[in-house]
Amino acid sequence: MRLEAVELHRVLMPLVAPFRTSFGTQTEREVLLVRIRTDGADGWGECVAMSEPSYSAEYLDGVAEVLRRFLVPVVAARAAAPYGLRARDVLPACAAVKGHPMAKAALEAAVLDAELRARGESFGAFLGVQRDRVPCGVSVGIMDSVPELVEAVGRYLEQGYLRIKLKIEPGFDVEPVRAVRERYGDDLLLQVDANAAYDLVDAAHLARLDDFDLLLVEQPLADDDLRQHAELARLVRTPICLDESIESAKDAADAIALGSCRVVNIKPGRVGGYLEAVRVHDVCRAHGVPVWCGGMLETGVGRGANVAFAALPGCTLPGDTSASDRYYARDVTEPFVLDDGHLHVSTVPGLGPHPLPEALRDLGTGRQELPLDG
Repeated sequence: MRLEAVELHRVLMPLVAPFRTSFGTQTEREVLLVRIRTDGADGWGECVAMSEPSYSAEYLDGVAEVLRRFLVPVVAARAAAPYGLRARDVLPACAAVKGHPMAKAALEAAVLDAELRARGESFGAFLGVQRDRVPCGVSVGIMDSVPELVEAVGRYLEQGYLRIKLKIEPGFDVEPVRAVRERYGDDLLLQVDANAAYDLVDAAHLARLDDFDLLLVEQPLADDDLRQHAELARLVRTPICLDESIESAKDAADAIALGSCRVVNIKPGRVGGYLEAVRVHDVCRAHGVPVWCGGMLETGVGRGANVAFAALPGCTLPGDTSASDRYYARDVTEPFVLDDGHLHVSTVPGLGPHPLPEALRDLGTGRQELPLDG
């Protein structure tokens, strides 16, 4: 493919309800979408970075700048090679730019989407998945009271979600988990996510969660400390799952070798793109470590690709691939609708659905075309 243009589209997505985690409360989600135009097809990718550097060091204004100044020019230069533009060349072309995996992932996704559409291949077919639908979990934020949380969990179970993930933080952990477990029973697939809110000195407190037969406790400690996660894993029975700590297949291999985790949450946008995410999946599967596909409140652009990724054989736990209406009253694409607790893997060419023009018009806050030469 020959690269003809790169556009950045900003959209502002109001949430149906505030979503609180240990690092803050969101009432809306600002999203950056990357669109590329080629001589074969157009492609779209979604950046999962947030407006502020709270979940990670990346944030949307910084992503836009690094795309404009560094990533798009080097990818455009690679596209001038005799074989043209290929998704597998995006990360190698960007290797001289240190860090910025979310920016790289968004650009790679747009290129991969265009590549698949140009040859009429769905992402599921590209991955070789055998499942046509995936089980869905839901992430439930921190709430003002335990009764409010218990009621919210009940509503999600009525909607058909097959797994519940509770966000926790110091002061909102053991008692909320106890209340949910007592109300909905031992058969409920239940896990918790701390978003790095604890320290190793909290090990004895976190061990109290062992009484509730949780699937896992996700990212309890700092994202840059595999050694302390390994120590915590020796002090608690509940499996440790790593999220923010895993930014590459190498990180996954190191974490497994150190005993830092027994489960991995793969967020393709966090590890530099879907191709690296597949490598993380393969490393974990080779070591018998189950994985699942996490979510970053994606619109339908990113959600469609996540659903296909969640159909890989190593993804043995329900992911955060919720329906569109979990977060948004209106998606930028046709909505994803839960069907008996599952979402269907798309068979349409490309990564997933493209934004609807009317949704971009109504929800869009800006459009910028980037120069291909910097």
